Amino acid sequence: MMNTTDFERIVAEALDDLPPVFLERLENVEVVVEPHADQETLRLAGVPNPMQLLGFYHGVPLTERSHGYTLVLPDKISIYQQPIERLYHTPEAIRAQVRRTVMHKTVQFRQRNQRTARRYGAFPCQCRASCSGVEFLGTPGGSML
Repeated sequence: MMNTTDFERIVAEALDDLPPVFLERLENVEVVVEPHADQETLRLAGVPNPMQLLGFYHGVPLTERSHGYTLVLPDKISIYQQPIERLYHTPEAIRAQVRRTVMHKTVQFRQRNQRTARRYGAFPCQCRASCSGVEFLGTPGGSML
């Protein structure tokens, strides 16, 4: 298990390496590393086990905001360190999954076209046409969105 500082560095690198199409209008969004999802997030996600949730977007997607959407706290993208490390054991595998998770969460913020997201590797599982908004692992190694 890597220390939090090293994991945060991987998340920062993943953000820095995002293709420009994912960074457009990515503002007023905080990206944080947390050990695992809290009970409220698990409830919102419909996920029973905190080790099955790799990340979560907390907020209102850009496409659902009205002109009156002002003076609000930043949206938040949470990346969960313990579940990722439980499923991916090498630094390279962890880095690759963090990159996919970060891209997937920015897609949810932007409500980007999922075909575009797949082209960049944000949906390695070939998720269904209507994404649930949660990166959820039903079984280790097999992600369902």
